[in-house]
Amino acid sequence: MKYLLWLLKAALFFTLFAFALNNQQDATVHFFFGTQWRAPMVLIVLSAFTIGVAVGVLGMVPRWWRQHRKAQAGAAATPAPSSPAPAEEPSSIHGI
Repeated sequence: MKYLLWLLKAALFFTLFAFALNNQQDATVHFFFGTQWRAPMVLIVLSAFTIGVAVGVLGMVPRWWRQHRKAQAGAAATPAPSSPAPAEEPSSIHGI
């Protein structure tokens, strides 16, 4: 399983590497007010992906904080058991 995972990672790396080598020509991104950015296409695609991931993570931060606060409040409100719970008796019925 470990070797299969490494093989998958290597295949992904070489696929992305081939993508980068095939997209080295310059591309232009036009912004507002006549500004533009000229860069290799692979850099533009990578930048767009990175910005998208950052926006997605920032959009999830308030929900993560809210859930974290709920979990902390729930853990503080639940008292710790004073004695361990009794073990359940094994069932005499076996199978489904």
